[in-house]
Amino acid sequence: MNGKEADLFGHALENDPRMRLLADRMRPDTLDEFIGQEHLVGPGKLLRRAIESDAVSSIILFGPPGSGKTTLAHIISKRTKGDFVRLNAVDATVKDVRDVIERAERNRRLYGRKTILFLDEVHRFNHARQDALLPAVEKGTIIFIGATTENPYHTINGALLSRSTLYRLYPLTREHVLEAMRRAIADPVKGLGFMKLRVDEDAMLHIATVANGDIRRALSALELAAMATPPGPDGTVHITLQTAEEAIRQPTVQADESTQYDVLSAFHKSVRGSSDAALFWFLYGVEKLGMDPLVFVRRLTVACSEDIGLANPQALVQAVSAWQAYERIGWPEGRLPIAQAILFAVESPKSNSVLRAVDNAMEAIARQPSYEVPMHIRDNNYKSAAKLGHTGYKYPHDYPGHYVEQQYAPDPLKDRLFYHPTSQGMEERIRAGRERRLGMGGRAAEARANGAADTRDDSSDAEQDKPSAAGT
Repeated sequence: MNGKEADLFGHALENDPRMRLLADRMRPDTLDEFIGQEHLVGPGKLLRRAIESDAVSSIILFGPPGSGKTTLAHIISKRTKGDFVRLNAVDATVKDVRDVIERAERNRRLYGRKTILFLDEVHRFNHARQDALLPAVEKGTIIFIGATTENPYHTINGALLSRSTLYRLYPLTREHVLEAMRRAIADPVKGLGFMKLRVDEDAMLHIATVANGDIRRALSALELAAMATPPGPDGTVHITLQTAEEAIRQPTVQADESTQYDVLSAFHKSVRGSSDAALFWFLYGVEKLGMDPLVFVRRLTVACSEDIGLANPQALVQAVSAWQAYERIGWPEGRLPIAQAILFAVESPKSNSVLRAVDNAMEAIARQPSYEVPMHIRDNNYKSAAKLGHTGYKYPHDYPGHYVEQQYAPDPLKDRLFYHPTSQGMEERIRAGRERRLGMGGRAAEARANGAADTRDDSSDAEQDKPSAAGT
């Protein structure tokens, strides 16, 4: 680096602090300087003890931007007596990883020295490249530290994840961000204390609020405001609320795949219980994250069968109509019929009896290789069908009430009921009609015995939140 000394993170150790970004200069070197994440590095916590004793094992740090993942890795690099190597998954290659592993094997064999590999943004490393790490992590050749902003269960190889301890970092509070800003203003060596600086309290609060828990973003805005503001006659740099508003803009919401899955899951779960929340997640996903409105309409359509079903069949009609309306008129007007369908669905009585009926039937199908169609309901629209015994079918419309008792299911399932109507909405009428048809003895009694647990009101059913392949 042009002859300049550099630390393990590649930072030039210049005498003039202004040669490095404020967020970089103020990065804590010790756990005592670290802000937030007390559940991980507070006094007596396991991760803190491991860092202080240089006994860190392979770990994955998962949390939002600016929450301290890279800072924790930096602190570990300062504490360890071993080699610390940092790679960024954006530009690192498999060859880079293998070079680190080869050096680690040599250092361990010749000098008994351990190697810690910190891979930032590990979610950007595809599974094939992550596989290159596995043998070295398994043998203990390297201690792996990965940092990611995305759900590791979606983006990190399961084998690598199982060999690492996952630590979750949470968004920092506004008070945490304010503390970091005040430290930067007061520190004359690493911070802005070398300047004659005055920052109005409302300006501080604005930057801390808009930064939304991201210390790095707040310090960058503070530095921009300080460096771009001309000093007054007495040499004081005065940062007002207006200056702060110009220095930091509302952030673009991170819309990675994991976040979109979470929002869609929140939407479906809200359809089961909250009109306001369901409407909010739909509009938030489209307006803030740029998600396709049809993603929500498709999920709503599924929910109308999975969570409402025959308790209110009109919910499905509303969802499909909203789908068609949106395809004809587009956004933003199309949000109105979609919102109408969402509100209609949430306010409808709920039942998951359709989902249960499908699950019950699928379980019966999987139970044995094949089933025989009863002779009397086989196709008989050809000559000589009677000779094969395809007779005996009773046409229901020839009987009172357009119903007649006869066997429709295969023999092993002739007394099995898959569908158990609840007492919700229209299903109460369906259940009453079924009981009238079946009568109070014989199959009806057996069906009630088999499905007693399924005929209670679904509103109190703990399985309402059970996910399905089509659900969340």
